[in-house]
Amino acid sequence: MTNYLFRQAEPADAPIIWTILQDAIRRRAAEGSQQWQDGYPNPEVIANDIAKGAGFLLDHDGEIVAYVALFINDEPAYRDIVGKWLSDGDFVAFHRIAIASAWLGKGISKILMTSIEEFARQRGIDSIKADTNFDNAAMLAIFSKLGYVHCGDVQFRGGSRMAFEKVL
Repeated sequence: MTNYLFRQAEPADAPIIWTILQDAIRRRAAEGSQQWQDGYPNPEVIANDIAKGAGFLLDHDGEIVAYVALFINDEPAYRDIVGKWLSDGDFVAFHRIAIASAWLGKGISKILMTSIEEFARQRGIDSIKADTNFDNAAMLAIFSKLGYVHCGDVQFRGGSRMAFEKVL
């Protein structure tokens, strides 16, 4: 991970984060996915992530190449899983993961996911939980490749999402 820094986002980072997310929203649409096609996420969501201290960036030599929002034990929808989580203890949940278009296909998703795992380990947490749309092929492939287990389904904004967990 030479020259990569995983750091908390600051208010000044919001415009580039929004650009990265807008590109990801367009990619989801071009792939035929329904994910993120309903006005979410948006600049207000990003500002909220940053204000809560939940927004994180992957920085490469000063260039922001990826964004993710991280939450510790803070995802109410995960309490009502239709299925069963692998673990019941503390967890890190991630949302709004997006890679800058210019950095696609360069292994950034793996570096970002490894950074999320390190974030959890540094806090003594051995569970990472996340969800995605059933039609987000890119995220489903990442989950499969990195050892995440499909645990069931959760409800978000009126729709069902596939829920995954990785125990470190």
